[in-house]
Parts: sequence; structure tokens; C-alpha cells
Amino acid sequence: MQTNVVKSAGAIFAGSVLLALASCGGNGQAPQMGAPELGVMTVSLSNSESENTFPAQIKGKTDIDIRPQVSGFITKVHVDEGQHVRKGQPLFTIDQVTFQAAVDQATAAVNSAQTAVSTAKRTADTKRELLAKNIISEFEYQTAQDDLARANATLAQAKASLVNAKKNLAYTVVTAPSDGVVGTIPNREGSLASPSSAQPLTTVSDNSQVYAYFSLTERDLLKMTEGGARSVNDAVKAMPAVQLRLSDGTTYPESGTVATVSGVIDNATGAASVRALFNNPTGILRSGSTGSIVIPQNSNDVIVIPQKATYELQDRRFVYVVGDSNKIASRHIDVTPVSDGQTFVVTSGLQPGDRIVVQGVGTSNVRDGIVITPVDATQPAAQPAQQEQPAAESK
Repeated sequence: MQTNVVKSAGAIFAGSVLLALASCGGNGQAPQMGAPELGVMTVSLSNSESENTFPAQIKGKTDIDIRPQVSGFITKVHVDEGQHVRKGQPLFTIDQVTFQAAVDQATAAVNSAQTAVSTAKRTADTKRELLAKNIISEFEYQTAQDDLARANATLAQAKASLVNAKKNLAYTVVTAPSDGVVGTIPNREGSLASPSSAQPLTTVSDNSQVYAYFSLTERDLLKMTEGGARSVNDAVKAMPAVQLRLSDGTTYPESGTVATVSGVIDNATGAASVRALFNNPTGILRSGSTGSIVIPQNSNDVIVIPQKATYELQDRRFVYVVGDSNKIASRHIDVTPVSDGQTFVVTSGLQPGDRIVVQGVGTSNVRDGIVITPVDATQPAAQPAQQEQPAAESK
């Protein structure tokens, strides 16, 4: 019985070989494969919503370094790091003993000078009367007038010294120049404070509003100004409201506006600094933090295609267009430089109604000039038919 099974298998194999040779037409060539089925879409006009993101550095509306105007040892620190302060609120007190002594000394000098002026004035008045009676000479009277003028000058100098001494004494109490939040305080009581110190006493940041600084390339600026067709100021005014994406990926609830664009392009980076303004009512944004500026890019009545439907060759982008008899041909297209990572907005090279291949692009199976069997890529794939159960189970 085993021999008969082997003979039957050999007969089936031989018949298969003869059938294959017959299908070759007797020329010894392999049979032609059918046209491959590839997903195809018909391009049409639609709306595109995308966004540009740019790394940003956040700074307070004002970041003021607090430096002393007189030298001395810090005797008291009135605030702590992160504390909200008001304009004029004391921050530090510097040793006042020396400066108070200077005020006392200047006050005494003023009193002495005032006494000298009074004496010189009485002398000058007496000399005037004596001159009128021809008792003294003109020279003696003029000398008395000079002494009075000298005494007045000494008094004025003493008063100026007193003002300067009082000002220095006032400088020993370092106050906040504006409303804001106190930064790091590296020096505490007992530390020497000096105007020449490289490190400030602290920094007061006005965080009621914050600036988010980011950069735009020269190409971005040309695009904003439509190649110079309009001014940068007009382009800035026309920009939409921007969003701030925080470092944890969440979006800050307040929208911001682009305020200024630097007039100089950095030669090192090839970009210009741009400043966006955000309100900060809760104070969650702090000077020195980072994030990303999100600029929406919305376009109406444009052609949007999947990025997977394109391939790049020598910095040029191409698609495969399905032509007559379902033969595909490569075609160069131009797309906007900004994308959402999934689609491209086509600016030239395609027209509504064109059919393009969206499956297998960039592989060896899809190449210029082949004939395909188009499959609508927008329709869900057909479910495979359920295999039939065998008619009889093996025993």
C-alpha cells in the first residue's frame, strides 16, 4: 500500500511540472506576476492645522540685580528667597554706625559754618556804617564783604556734605526697586557688601508678566515678511496668539502675544531673538525657567498629503502619481517647511483630483513606470474570509 502512495505523489508532481512548462508558452520564461495592489488616495483641497514649536527661555518682565551703593557689613536681612516684595520694602541693612557718625559730623560742620556766617554778616554790616561815616577805608569794608562771602561758601559746602552723608546713611537700608519676587540670597548677616562685588545681594524679578525669549531663523523671518513684501512690525502684529508649553509637557492656560523681534541676526546662530509676553497672575512662571513657544499654523483650501506618500531625493521631495492604465510616475512637489510630523502641505506639483500612491513608497516594490492595482487607501481593509472547516475529521 505504501508503494502506491509514493507512485501517486510522483504522478502529481510530474503533472504540476508539465502544467508549469505549458503556462510558460514553451519559451522557458517564468510567468508574469499580477499588478501589485497598492493603496492610493485622490488629493483634494482641505484645511490644515499644524504648529511650530521653538525652545524658549522665560524671564521676568524686570530682573533687577540688587547691589549696595555703600560698603559695609550686612547687619540684617529683612526678606527670604522666593518672597513677594513691594517697591520700597527693605531688603538688607548695612552697618550704619560709620555713616551715622558722618551725618553727625556734617551736621556739626553746618552749625559751625552758620555761626561763622552770622559773625561775618554782623561785621560786614558794621563796616558798612563806618564806611558811610568815612571812619574806615573802602578796603576794610571790602575785606569784610569777602569774609562774609567766604563764610557763606563754607556753609554751602558743609550743607552739601551733610546731604551726602544723609544719602549714604539712607543707602545702608537696601530697598526693593519694584514689586517682584526675591531670588537667591548668597550673602547673609555678617557678610561684607560692596558696590564693586561681582555677585549681587539678590535679584528682584517682577513676575506679574513674563517674557518668553525664542529664536527665529533667517528663513522664518523671510517667510513672516513674505520675502520682504511687508515690514517686520506689520508681520509681528499679524501673528496669531501663541501658547507656552511648559517643561512637563502641559500647556500654560494664558495665551501670549509676540511683542518684538530683534533687528540683528546673530552670526553664530543665524537667528534673531524674539520676545513673547504672557500674563502671570498666579505667579507659576518664574524667571529662569524653560519651555516651548507654540505658534499655530492654520491654512485653508490647501492640499494635505501623508508624509509616508513621499520620498526624498537630493533634497527634493517626490510622490508617485497614478496615470492612465494605472501606471505610476514620479513627480516633484514642493511642501511647506513646517509640518506636524504626519502630513505635508503641498504648495506646488499636485492638483485636486490627482491620485497618488500612499503605500510602499520608498521600497523596491514601488518604482517609476510600473503598473499597479489601485486600492482606495481611505477604505478599511477587507477582513479575510473565515477558513472553512474540513468536511470530515481524520480518524
